[in-house]
Amino acid sequence: MQGPLFLIGVVIVICILMNRQIQRLAVPSLLIFLALGMCFGENGLFHIPFNDYSMADTICSVSLIFIMFYGGFGTNLRSARPVLGKAVLLSTLGVALTAGLTGVCAHYLLALPWLESFLIGSVLASTDAASVFNILRSKRLALRYNTAPLLEVESGSNDPMSYMLTVAVLALMTGEAVSLPLLLVQQVALGVLCGAALGKAAAEILNRMNWLADHERTVFVFAIALVSYALAALMGGNGYLSVYLCGILLGSAPIPQKRYLVHFFDAITNVAQVTIFFLLGLLVTPSELPAVFLPALVVAVCLTFLVRPVAVGLLLAPFRPTWRQLGVVSWAGLRGAASIVFAILAVLSQVTLRYDLYNLVFCVVLLSIAFQGTLLPLVSRKLGMIDEKDDVAKTFNDYQENSDICFIQVPIGENHSWKGARLKEIAMPKDFLVAMIQRDGAAIVPNGDSVVCSGDTLVLAARGFAGEEDLAIRETSLGEGHRWCGKPLRELELPKGVLVILVLRGTEVVIPDGGTIFAPGDVLVTARTRA
Repeated sequence: MQGPLFLIGVVIVICILMNRQIQRLAVPSLLIFLALGMCFGENGLFHIPFNDYSMADTICSVSLIFIMFYGGFGTNLRSARPVLGKAVLLSTLGVALTAGLTGVCAHYLLALPWLESFLIGSVLASTDAASVFNILRSKRLALRYNTAPLLEVESGSNDPMSYMLTVAVLALMTGEAVSLPLLLVQQVALGVLCGAALGKAAAEILNRMNWLADHERTVFVFAIALVSYALAALMGGNGYLSVYLCGILLGSAPIPQKRYLVHFFDAITNVAQVTIFFLLGLLVTPSELPAVFLPALVVAVCLTFLVRPVAVGLLLAPFRPTWRQLGVVSWAGLRGAASIVFAILAVLSQVTLRYDLYNLVFCVVLLSIAFQGTLLPLVSRKLGMIDEKDDVAKTFNDYQENSDICFIQVPIGENHSWKGARLKEIAMPKDFLVAMIQRDGAAIVPNGDSVVCSGDTLVLAARGFAGEEDLAIRETSLGEGHRWCGKPLRELELPKGVLVILVLRGTEVVIPDGGTIFAPGDVLVTARTRA
């Protein structure tokens, strides 16, 4: 246990430190961590043996919970609504059709038994949300005809169907007495019921309990994501469907301080993605891959050039899409972590198979991410599907149009320029509003005639900034003897691109100019854009 956890921690640290540089590479960044896991593995540079499928299944399944939850939570329903019908078709009938056609290809081209063929098809039937989200956002692929939200909703919602088909085929292969229609209805009904109930209840609680602090809200939603998966699974339903639906309902609900939740789960999901891909790379034994490479190549070619285009073409034909859109949607059928996790489930069921299913699926995923993922931006550009005037971030709930209002406080000292002025007389930026005045322990809701007094604290409301990742904010405390004490701002030798945006002086906030002289005890707040 300690060894894998240590390695995962090291990889997460690498991920954070190298995130910007990795995103600039031509290949999908998740492929780097898959390769890194192989590098640490048994045949890699560090020769670390790891073949605990049970532990890998547990860690990857928990990671998938948060990937699925954030897939729902981060989807902007307003952008997705026009393509919802198409996405639902692709994530349900599309998955079933993909599983069936892939199974037929595997049966006739690889001479495999029907059940083993359909197991391969079921495991590989869903597109990968982590890979699709990662490429669309990191490469800033704003696609025409609402194609980006179509791909996001499809990839975020089709894992449950693939999981159900995998469970059903495994039940047949192990000889369990199971009714497939009843199993599918039970999985869907209980998954929808649990996800909808918990999502609505959680949104109601968050809206009613205004006294919850931001960190308490975050922990609450974190726990709800776990409960929505576990409750549905315990009842015999589809936990992934439940957690995805719960995420959609919470993400689309007008809950307070949503941006804090978005940023938290964005970080958690990135860690979950890296963890899965690294662990799956660590679990594979590269020396065993040549034995399954040829059949994996056959399956990958069929999926990419036959199965996916046929499924997409048949299901989207009634909507009269352009051939350019069909081309991009077909090419964006990336296979990823979910398929490998479902393959682990098959390995743990101990069914007899001609090929090592984990290695075969791993090769297919590797080929899909390396080939399709790397070429997706180029294919989109060649087909004229890039919309230069749009922003792919609009399809996510953390886009600035949906940003929550932020509050700042301004203490009014004896020498403050606003002292004694009426609010309507203060020249304030257009989008700023004085929401409250704190005076002698009392909260005052002001109007234009309210007079600002010494000792007041004004609470200003403004639209939050959505690009914090591009701006580094730092505080510097000036102690006795600091080289900046007694000097005006204009004489400071600041690094290029650094700006002192305010000075905290006791309870007073000073907006500095070139003549502001700094004193011991001052706290300088500086801003600098990240390279």
